[in-house]
Amino acid sequence: MINSMTGFGRGEHVKDQRKMIVEMKSVNHRYCDVNVRLPRKLNFLENDIKTYTKKKLSRGKIDVYLTYEDNSTKQESIRFNEALTEEYLTYFQYISDKYNLENDIKVSHISRYPDVFVLEEQQDDENLLWGILKEALDLAIEKMVETRQVEGELLKKDILLKMTAMKDALFLIEKESSTVVKDYQIKLEARILELLSNAAVDEARLAVEVALFADRCCIDEEIVRLRSHIEHMEKTLESDQPIGRKLDFLTQEMNREANTILSKANSLLISGHGLELKTDIEKIREQIQNIE
Repeated sequence: MINSMTGFGRGEHVKDQRKMIVEMKSVNHRYCDVNVRLPRKLNFLENDIKTYTKKKLSRGKIDVYLTYEDNSTKQESIRFNEALTEEYLTYFQYISDKYNLENDIKVSHISRYPDVFVLEEQQDDENLLWGILKEALDLAIEKMVETRQVEGELLKKDILLKMTAMKDALFLIEKESSTVVKDYQIKLEARILELLSNAAVDEARLAVEVALFADRCCIDEEIVRLRSHIEHMEKTLESDQPIGRKLDFLTQEMNREANTILSKANSLLISGHGLELKTDIEKIREQIQNIE
């Protein structure tokens, strides 16, 4: 089963009144490029998300969006600044002794001074957060892979149809090419007889000219190689591994053989079928750009 690089996935996981929602979308890309958008307080998870996603997906431009909801009861805590409090008390006692004043400081007084008590956000357990996120991420990746597989199968069917058309065109090209040399020989001989007013034709010279023409327009090797590339691509499409780059290379080789056939064509029929080959190869190449 082949995979497209276009897909979408969503995953959600709740634990300890904390909810993570991961949404992912991907389009085609030469490599695996992961971009992450997440709340600022979870920025420390960005590299983990990228690394984990790249282990699961080999190619594509992948955007990951993370939504985090924290409904836990204790999200803030109070911190008592003991060192600062002792310093306050030391100075109060110093003022009392120096100026002969009553030191009437009470707990309620000292608590009002700056930074004696500090309200700070409670730090979440990073391992706990990653565990919740990983569950949501797995679900999102699983859904994305499913959508990529569905589109990949559609791409595969379309490519196979186009390769069937290519094989039909190759059959007609091969059939036509077998008569090109014979037709050329007949036409050349008739032309020579016309020019020489039915004088004797130099059979040896005629044979040399026909042989040179046959060598210039012979496309047997190109047909064999192109058929081989088509068979190779059909087998490759059955692989369960990422095959996009391999298919791209095969289309380049197919295009090279089709160009050679067109350059050697000495028949309008061969040229027409050669252009059909080029058109189908280009369509396949466009489809392959979206295969993982």
